[in-house]
Amino acid sequence: MSKERAIELRLEGKSRRQIAAALGLKSGGEALNRWLKGVPAPEWTKRPNAKDDLRAQAVELRRRGHSYGEITAELGVPKSTLSDWLHDVLLETEAVERIAHLQHNGQQKGAAIRRAVRVARQREINAAARAQIPPQLADSELFVAGLAAYWAEGSKAKPWNVSESVRFINSDPDMIRLFLAWLALIGVASDRIGFRVSIHESGDADRATSFWAQQVGRPEAEFKRTTFKRHRQQGSRRLPATDYHGCLRIDVLRSTDLLRQIHGWWEGLVAAAVSVEAQSGMV
Repeated sequence: MSKERAIELRLEGKSRRQIAAALGLKSGGEALNRWLKGVPAPEWTKRPNAKDDLRAQAVELRRRGHSYGEITAELGVPKSTLSDWLHDVLLETEAVERIAHLQHNGQQKGAAIRRAVRVARQREINAAARAQIPPQLADSELFVAGLAAYWAEGSKAKPWNVSESVRFINSDPDMIRLFLAWLALIGVASDRIGFRVSIHESGDADRATSFWAQQVGRPEAEFKRTTFKRHRQQGSRRLPATDYHGCLRIDVLRSTDLLRQIHGWWEGLVAAAVSVEAQSGMV
C-alpha cells in the first residue's frame, strides 16, 4: 500500500521529502528509492543547469562578433570551454569583420608590448656597458680604437698604387667623430682634412651636406663636391630611409707617409696582441 501511495504522490508532482512526510517516513531511505525507481521526477524538482545558460549567452555574444577574450571577461568561462562550445557557431559577415579587427588590434598591441620590452632591455644593457667606459679615454685607448676603426673602414696602400693617401668613409656619425678625434691625437692639423659627402642619387644631397657639417662642426662651404652613387634596387634591399644622409668621406691631404705609419702601427698592434695571447696560453 505504501508503495502504491508513494507512486501516486510522485505522479501528482510531489518531491521525495513531501512523499516521505505524507507516508510518515523519517527519511526517504532505501525503501522510497525502490518504490520510486523508474518513476520520472516532476520538472519543478529538477535543478536548472547553469552551464546551459552560460553556453547560450556565450553563443549569443559570439554571434554578435565578440572575441573569446571578451566573452571570458564577461562570463568567466575559460577559453578552452568556449572553444568546445563555439567552434561550430556560424557568424554573419559583420561579426567576422569585428573579430578580425579585434585580432589585428591585439596583434599590434602585443607587438608594441614586445617592442617596448626589447627596447627597455637594450637601454638597460647599453647603460650598464656605457658605465664601464671611463668618461675620458686615455690617449693609448683612443689611439688603439682609432687605429682599429681605420683599419676596418679606411683605405689601405696597394702594390699598384704607391701614392695612396689616408681616406676614411662611414655612415655612422659616431665613427666619424671617433676618427676625427684620432686624427687630432696623432697630430693631423685641421687644414689637412677634407670632407666629401657620398650619397645615392635618390637622396637629398643638400640636406645630407648640412647634416654632416653639423656633425663635424665645419662650414658647408669647406665640403668638396658631392659624389653620387647610382641607386640599383636589387632583391629585397630597402630604399634609403627618410633620414638617410649617405656617407661622409674624410681625406687627409699629404698623407702618403701617414698611411705607411698606419700600416706599421697596425702590424705592431697585431704582433703585441699575438704575443699576449701566446703568453696567456703558457700560463
